[in-house]
Amino acid sequence: MQQPFILALSLLPWIPAFLCRVTTEGELTVMEGQSLIVPCHYDPQYAGYVKYWCRGNTRELCTSLARTDSANPAVGKVSIFDDPVQQVFTLTMSDLKEGDSGWYMCGVEIGGVWTRDVVASTYIKVIHGMSVVNSRLSGEEGSSVTVECRYSERYRDSEKKWCRSGDWSSCLLTGSEGSYEDTSVAISDDRTRAFTVTLKKLQMSDSGWYWCSAGQHQMLVHVLVTPTPTTTAVTATSPPTPCQSAADLPPPEPITKESWNSHRQEE
Repeated sequence: MQQPFILALSLLPWIPAFLCRVTTEGELTVMEGQSLIVPCHYDPQYAGYVKYWCRGNTRELCTSLARTDSANPAVGKVSIFDDPVQQVFTLTMSDLKEGDSGWYMCGVEIGGVWTRDVVASTYIKVIHGMSVVNSRLSGEEGSSVTVECRYSERYRDSEKKWCRSGDWSSCLLTGSEGSYEDTSVAISDDRTRAFTVTLKKLQMSDSGWYWCSAGQHQMLVHVLVTPTPTTTAVTATSPPTPCQSAADLPPPEPITKESWNSHRQEE
């Protein structure tokens, strides 16, 4: 009978992790120089426990980055916030570099001899390059559309371009001020992480593929211009006036002897 008892004791540390959970995204990708928010969801019984965020994929070798019981929950470029009502704590990491790529762990600190912390791991991948917020845009003829082209930190000082696909002569470049504008296109670079391109007074011929670039990276964008809806003028006609009803007529005057005699004399 001793062996089953020893087996039961050996399984005790794993019981909380098996029955109760902390969950998060398995893998997250973010552009270099940008910020990332990681949500970690937990079961209701953990609302009052300490939450933490560390770097590593095993609890014993995980370097602590933020804890909810810390006097300052925001340390350096990492901050932690717990919302017991929604049963989620969030980690915010800002100004990420490629060296920040790797395994991270969000956990609930349980403590005790026979219990392990409840944790969930995620892999964060910091990349450099470009992305667009919306790669397919549409607008009516005569209106405007704007695309946001995002780039990583290393391309902050690089030349930005907006070109029509297949036509290198159409490329528009940002000048030393990080901007360009004419009657149909406006480009503005915030010199931190994104530049916007606004196509003004759209024409049907503006439909097609374009690309924005920073350094050697390019991102395709498709623009669709739709015709302005035509409206048919409708002449409003007044409805025929209905016959006057008895309810609209003034009340009759009472008939008296004098009025009756007057009426008889007129006849």
